[in-house]
Amino acid sequence: MLRLALASAAAASGLPLATVARAASDKASFPTKPLRVIVPFAPGGATDVLARSVSDRLGQQMGQPAIVDNRPGAAGLLACDAVAKAAADGHTLTLGTTSTMLSNQFMFKKISYDPQKDMVPVVRICWAPIVLVTNSQLPVRNLQELIAYISANKGKLSYGSYGIGSQGHLVLASLSNMTGADMSHIAYKGEAPMVQDLVGGQLMMGIGSILSLKQHIDSGRLRAISFTGPNRVPALPDVPTFAEQGHKEDAFTISGWLGIAATGGTPAPVVEQLGAQVRKALQTREVNARVLVAGFVPLTDDSPARFQDDWQRELPIWKKLLADAGVQPT
Repeated sequence: MLRLALASAAAASGLPLATVARAASDKASFPTKPLRVIVPFAPGGATDVLARSVSDRLGQQMGQPAIVDNRPGAAGLLACDAVAKAAADGHTLTLGTTSTMLSNQFMFKKISYDPQKDMVPVVRICWAPIVLVTNSQLPVRNLQELIAYISANKGKLSYGSYGIGSQGHLVLASLSNMTGADMSHIAYKGEAPMVQDLVGGQLMMGIGSILSLKQHIDSGRLRAISFTGPNRVPALPDVPTFAEQGHKEDAFTISGWLGIAATGGTPAPVVEQLGAQVRKALQTREVNARVLVAGFVPLTDDSPARFQDDWQRELPIWKKLLADAGVQPT
C-alpha cells in the first residue's frame, strides 16, 4: 500500500519514485532530536522573548524540545554563521531580523557564509514596523508639517536612530535626501539611549520600535508622526503610514520582519514542515499575544516560498537604501 501511494504521488508530481520516497522519509522522521533556535541577541530583548515563546510551542507540537541558544555579538554574524555551518537537517534554526539575515551582507566586506546559499528561509513570524517620533516641543503634528519644518531649517537639524545601517537610519536618511534638508545622523548604541535623549529634549526627532516608544507616545512626551510599512499597526491604530501621507517610496513602505531560517540544503519537506508548525504556533492565543505585546504585527500566513520570493525581491532594495544613505561596508 505504501509503495502504491508513493507511486501515485510520483506520477502526480512528475518526480522519480525514489525522490518522492526520500522526501516522505525525511518528513516522517523529522525531528529526531531537540531543535536548536539560535538568537543573535542577548536574553531579555523582544526578539529573544518571541523566540522562547515560539520555541516552547514548537517543542510541544513536534515532540522534541526546541532550545533557544543566544549568540549575541558581531551584528548577528555569529548566529547566522552557526546556522550556516550546521548540519542541513532542519534541527538548527535562527530567529533573526531583516538586518541579521538580509542586509548584513551589504554592511560588511567579508562574512564567512553566503546568505543565499548557506541559509534557507523558513517562515516570518511578524512584521516589525518602526515609528517616526518627535519631541512634543517640536511644532509639527503630521508628516507634511514635519517635512515643511525640516525643509525650512536645512542644515540645522539632526535625527537619531539605533545604529548605522539600521532601518531607522535608512528611513530618515531618505527623508533628509528627499527634502534636501542635510540633517545630521546621530547613531546610538541601541534604542534606550536614543529614547532617553528624545524624552529629555536633547534630540528632537528619532525613529524606533513601538516597544521602546509607545509609553512615551501615550504620555504625550513624544509625538508619533508616521509608521513604515504597508499598513497601520494595531498597537497605535491612529498613527498613519508614510504611504497614507503621500510617500510611497521603498524606504518608507518596506517593512522589517522577524523570521526563521534553516541551514542551506535542508530538505524541502522538512522546511515545509517547520513552516507549517511555526504558523500553527503563531495561531495560538498565547504566542499571538506575545507578538502584539512586543509591538509587532503577527504574520500567520507566511510560507517558505513566499518568504524566499520576498527575500530575493527585497535584496536590491536594502542594498540601494544603504548606498543612498552613504553606508560603506566595513
